[in-house]
Amino acid sequence: MNLTTARSPFSVSSLSNGDDRKFSLGGCSSYDTDSVASRSSGVFSGYDTLDTPPSYDFYSNTEIFGRAKKSRPSLFQLHSNPQDDPSPPPLYEESSVDKQSPDEDEPTEPPPEPARFGWAQGVMIRCMLNIWGVILYLRLPWITAQAGIGLTWIIILVSSSITGITGLSTSAIATNGKVKGGGTYFLISRSLGPELGGSIGLIFAFANAVAVAMHTVGFAETVQALMQERDVSMVDKLNDIRIIGVITVTCLLAISMAGMEWESKAQVLFFFVIMVSFASYIVGTIIPATPEKQAKGFFSYRADIFAENFVPGWRGLEGSFFGMFSIFFPSATGILAGANISGDLKDPNVAIPRGTMLAIFWTTISYLIISATIGSCVLRDASGYINDTVSSLSGECLGVGCNYGWNFTECMTNKTCPFGLSNYYQSMSLVSAFAPLISAGIFGATLSSALACLVSAPKVFQCLCKDKLYPGIGFFGKGYGKNNEPLRSYLLAYIIAICFILIAELNTIAPIISNFFLCSYALINFSCFHASITNSPGWRPTFRFYSKWLSLLGAVVSVIIMFLLTWWAALIAIGIVIFLLGYVLYKKPDVNWGSSMQASSYNMALSQCVGLNQVEDHIKNYRPQCLVLSGPPCMRPSLVDFISTFTKNHSLMICANVITGGPSPGSVDSAKISTHLKWLDKRRIKSFYHTVVADDLHVGVQMLLQSTGLGRMKPNVLVMGFKKNWRKAQPNNIENYIGILHDAFDLQYGACVLRMKEGLDISRTMQLLNTEFIHGCSSFLDPEELMATSQPTTVFQTRQGKKTIDVYWLSDDGGLTLLLPYLLTRKKRWGRCKVRVFVGGEAQKVEDQKQELKALISRFRLGFQDVQVLPDINGKPQSEHIKRFEDLIAPYRVSSVQKDGQEADETTKDFSWMVSDEEMETFRAKSLRQIRLNEVIQDYSRDAALIIVTMPVGRRGACPSSLYMAWLEIVSRDLRPPVLLVRGNQENVLTMYCQ
Repeated sequence: MNLTTARSPFSVSSLSNGDDRKFSLGGCSSYDTDSVASRSSGVFSGYDTLDTPPSYDFYSNTEIFGRAKKSRPSLFQLHSNPQDDPSPPPLYEESSVDKQSPDEDEPTEPPPEPARFGWAQGVMIRCMLNIWGVILYLRLPWITAQAGIGLTWIIILVSSSITGITGLSTSAIATNGKVKGGGTYFLISRSLGPELGGSIGLIFAFANAVAVAMHTVGFAETVQALMQERDVSMVDKLNDIRIIGVITVTCLLAISMAGMEWESKAQVLFFFVIMVSFASYIVGTIIPATPEKQAKGFFSYRADIFAENFVPGWRGLEGSFFGMFSIFFPSATGILAGANISGDLKDPNVAIPRGTMLAIFWTTISYLIISATIGSCVLRDASGYINDTVSSLSGECLGVGCNYGWNFTECMTNKTCPFGLSNYYQSMSLVSAFAPLISAGIFGATLSSALACLVSAPKVFQCLCKDKLYPGIGFFGKGYGKNNEPLRSYLLAYIIAICFILIAELNTIAPIISNFFLCSYALINFSCFHASITNSPGWRPTFRFYSKWLSLLGAVVSVIIMFLLTWWAALIAIGIVIFLLGYVLYKKPDVNWGSSMQASSYNMALSQCVGLNQVEDHIKNYRPQCLVLSGPPCMRPSLVDFISTFTKNHSLMICANVITGGPSPGSVDSAKISTHLKWLDKRRIKSFYHTVVADDLHVGVQMLLQSTGLGRMKPNVLVMGFKKNWRKAQPNNIENYIGILHDAFDLQYGACVLRMKEGLDISRTMQLLNTEFIHGCSSFLDPEELMATSQPTTVFQTRQGKKTIDVYWLSDDGGLTLLLPYLLTRKKRWGRCKVRVFVGGEAQKVEDQKQELKALISRFRLGFQDVQVLPDINGKPQSEHIKRFEDLIAPYRVSSVQKDGQEADETTKDFSWMVSDEEMETFRAKSLRQIRLNEVIQDYSRDAALIIVTMPVGRRGACPSSLYMAWLEIVSRDLRPPVLLVRGNQENVLTMYCQ
């Protein structure tokens, strides 16, 4: 076999001392010992070698424009002997741009570099803007009034702790290898796998699209409030918010679709506006309050106001800790805004950790300062009337305002106060030195957050679409321009945002997305924990400031808070995740990202296999673990389907293939192995596939019998198909076939041989059906590969109905002959079949033997009620059947004296497959029993669904292989139903005891 036919061409480019020349050895009859491989490296000297020093190109998946990407020499190139192969694969070939044919259209300039951002502009500013959203300006003062300064700080710190832990986990995942576009979805899917990654990708993209609506509604509320102050209205309050929101999100869409550069410039402008508004607010808290502001509840810093506002003052339906938490928490969810544009960052491994953690820190400080300062300056309730003073009003005075000469008792009692922290959402404007700057800050915060979410949702969704985990979404993954902008995904996010903008109620929208973001955070934290706990060598994040247990705590707390906030919304979010997870598990997408789930599966399997070494075998736990000599599984689908029927989800099944003809073990094509595994998977057969290379079938099966399996997870039953063409085969093939059974018995294996009237090997039939196709594609497709793409139907894939499974338990083999039909009847396809057990007996004791056997079987709890004793099993067969058996064995008989005078026993000693007259006489009774058994089976089991017969055993060295083969032939001959010859290893596999 030419090993190069199983290998793709391997190109190794090399530069020598700045020389751009390339060297091709592909056409040489032998390798050039004076090759430039050693000279090109400049490292190895003193001898000629193809080895190359380490290079970045060997590990990178990307190419640099204008320079050929170098490739590492293959092991074949380094290891093989050139004289053994007259046409070795090319070692060096021309691949440089300047050596291309002039007729080819090659770009003369590198493609335009897309806009890339650093950690400050790309991550920190973006995250801070997304965190500083509508909640900061419009709801933080109100939350402070409801929960009090103390609990508000707890709400802020708990939220920041969750986001901080999530930021640490995100930083660890983001620094464990090169990060591409896709943000949160990319991080989770490449860490936990496509199942959880895909489900959270959809949810996170949807949550960001809804967040666009939340921030836009916050902006619209502010604009509508300003309009109301000036008695301007388009329709009414609710519809005005809707109209303003739709117009605003349309303008944001235009900015987003203009490209990341314009979007980034807009974000920097918004950041500047917000910082100016903060400065105006801080200055405003220091400036003494005017009478107009005092009437509205602002008195600058006062200790008694701080004391009153430090404790909770719950009001309304949302008046609870978790009600306030659910409203505030979305304002802390912008920490992934930078990670979501990971594909647009210069160095995501540095930018994401640094920018994210700094953004969390500074925004947390700002929230704490604002809640403390506004709670120290503004009352909860105020009328806004300049005449509501203590001197001008009589009666009792309630509240802290009385200390400063103001009486707001009437509106406090009637709960009609229009101003104060509990009633006036624009309290920060009231405090600010210049109120329009707060309005500008609200505009900047809301619009920047909406813009960031409007960019994040399509970017995440685009990556999800490109991975093709779900049907029907690929349309939205197409990118445009040098930045690969997902314009179609932008439009989808725009439509979703408009749908939620029409709700026009901020307090309704905020809790909806809280659970989605918490679900995302829980999975990010779990991803970090899971990747750490599996101890995979591939988990090597450069960010070290994380803890796997802290990540686990973050995941658990996130899930708990989901239920504490809105339990029904948490159930819906988790239900959606489970549904999407189940879909991906069912579809099994063809992706391999080296996820921690794969590492965990390996760890668990390894641990369980090693743990089994400490568990002694017990009869109650016996399972038929089958080594199936199927060859390529697609060649014998009936054999594979039948064994899978009783091993699926129950015991071990290994399909084995012995490759003969002389190729080296290293030439086994991994692509073909993968093809056969995919065939098994598509057929829903849970089996391993193992290939060995040997000089002949017998030697290969010996290797399999001795080495297949791991610890106690190893086969104990050998399954093979009946050799239908044995009379046309060479005698040594018969010897090898029977030798396989002897080897199985020597190694304490049980043995099963399946025979079907139409045969098991369908390769010839399939090749005849596809003759024209194979001839047309013979240079591209191997017939074996062609068969592996088909899924022929077999009798074992259909329901068997109310037929019978006839078991001829003629010799006690430990119970395997009874166990197999029991396992079959546990499956739906065979569940309606009736099992009949036939045993040999004596005519005088038929009834006694029947009752004794029924009692034994009932103790085994198999549920077999129909037991029949066959007294005529030992009778003499018909003469014509005896004659047919003698004709069958005649070609393998040897006369008592050979032509050359040698004795027969000497001849049979050299040719063990030959049968002497003495051996025929010795085994005559056993031969007649097999003939008679076939007659009985013909009478009783003509219409059975399956016939199971105890396999006769021939002594090694005493019974000629051809005679043994004739026994197997005559027992199962001319039977329409499938026949399974079974022989256990003479050790109990059934027990009547409970221990």
